[in-house]
Amino acid sequence: MRQKLLWSLKEMCLLFGFLCVLLHFSLHYPLPLPSRDDGSVHPTGTAPNDLALATKYLQQFYSFQADASGRRRRSRPSFSSKLKDMQSFFGLNRTGTLNSETMVLMKTPRCGVPDVDDYHNRRGNRWMKNLVTYDVGRYTSHLPVNTVDALIASALEVWAKASPLTFLRSFSHQADIMVEFVRNDHGDFFPFDGPDGTLAHAFGPGDGIGGDVHFDEAESWTAEYNGFNLFVVATHEFGHALGLKHSQNPESVMFPTYKSRKTHSLLSSEDIMNINTLYGPSNKWSNPSLRFSWNNPSSPWASASHLPGYMWIKHNNRNDVKEGPISNFMPRISGQIDAAYWVAQRSAVYLFNGTLFWTMKGTQVKGRVKNISSLGFPSWVRQIDAAVHIHKTVDTLFFTQNQYNEHDKTMSESSPRNISDDFPQIKGPISAAMYKDGCLHFFAGPDVYEYDIKQKKIIAVDKPSSWLGC
Repeated sequence: MRQKLLWSLKEMCLLFGFLCVLLHFSLHYPLPLPSRDDGSVHPTGTAPNDLALATKYLQQFYSFQADASGRRRRSRPSFSSKLKDMQSFFGLNRTGTLNSETMVLMKTPRCGVPDVDDYHNRRGNRWMKNLVTYDVGRYTSHLPVNTVDALIASALEVWAKASPLTFLRSFSHQADIMVEFVRNDHGDFFPFDGPDGTLAHAFGPGDGIGGDVHFDEAESWTAEYNGFNLFVVATHEFGHALGLKHSQNPESVMFPTYKSRKTHSLLSSEDIMNINTLYGPSNKWSNPSLRFSWNNPSSPWASASHLPGYMWIKHNNRNDVKEGPISNFMPRISGQIDAAYWVAQRSAVYLFNGTLFWTMKGTQVKGRVKNISSLGFPSWVRQIDAAVHIHKTVDTLFFTQNQYNEHDKTMSESSPRNISDDFPQIKGPISAAMYKDGCLHFFAGPDVYEYDIKQKKIIAVDKPSSWLGC
């Protein structure tokens, strides 16, 4: 009996020892857990909630599908394979691993349109007409209404200049492109997510909601660069509204993520090629020759000329000529100046670019940017080719294509007249004009025409280079 008891004690000791060894190994060498069936790779060096954020990102922009339990069906692509698609699209290392580099990009503010709706085709549907109407329904509280109107019109003008399209504001909720600033769930099944994240989204050409553009009102919209520049984002979204898809080229305005861009040269060669493939090449005439702007004895800038984005300034009583980017002389203005004129009574220069114009005193921009519609121009006028103020009569002439309008001192507009009727000797469209010593000087094609107001005729023809001492 005693011997059996001893054997039982020995067995218990052996069993206890075995359990201790087993516990030691289980604590120090845990057995592998079953792998998830969605094919995901756990993140390295990322925050705990990044996996959920990445899953939502791939679902929204790369058509990743998972069931309610978060597990994918075996017939569907895995999380890892969709992650590789995303990394490939943005030019990252195609690892399929949720690393910090990938997460930084996923957290970058961007457009809400998916990237992989047949993303190898950068051109989608198109409007079957070249006159496209638009209107603004709900405005943002971050900017004045007239500023929003001007920025929206300017963004559309970017695409108008690169194509045969014309955009007309219809002031009707039946417009082809409806622009609205909305929050959260706003009725189109694509709710916004608050500040940062998704900035805006748009729908391709079509009936109903087709062509509409929505901006997240929770964002800090601005005309400058201290928030999200409305002009830059609107130009991107209007690309979608015209039928363009996202581009993998970071220089393209159709690249999905937001970045600060030079507003005077938003479109890349790829953007222009794609919009031309959809609608054909631009039929807008453009003149790369010098454009002279204004002349005034009391102004330190006697006369000026410019190529797109570049400028020359000649002083009245000096022979030297200053040159450089427009932003060197006018820090808040960059890009091309289409026309300019000086009003001595106000000591102000008015600069025109597309449908927008600025007022300057000295080298400072005064007030807000305005739309040329405030001067009485109809919506079909998309650019002022030349302008000149005659201080003796206090009249201002505006030239657009083959016509011109005369405004009196109250800026009341006369009926448009044909340039060829009143200035038959001028050959070609007028690209710039200025007043000096009782004469108007018109820049058209390769020549400068001097028009005597009293004699009502051309008295001399010269070359633009002579004005710069060339």
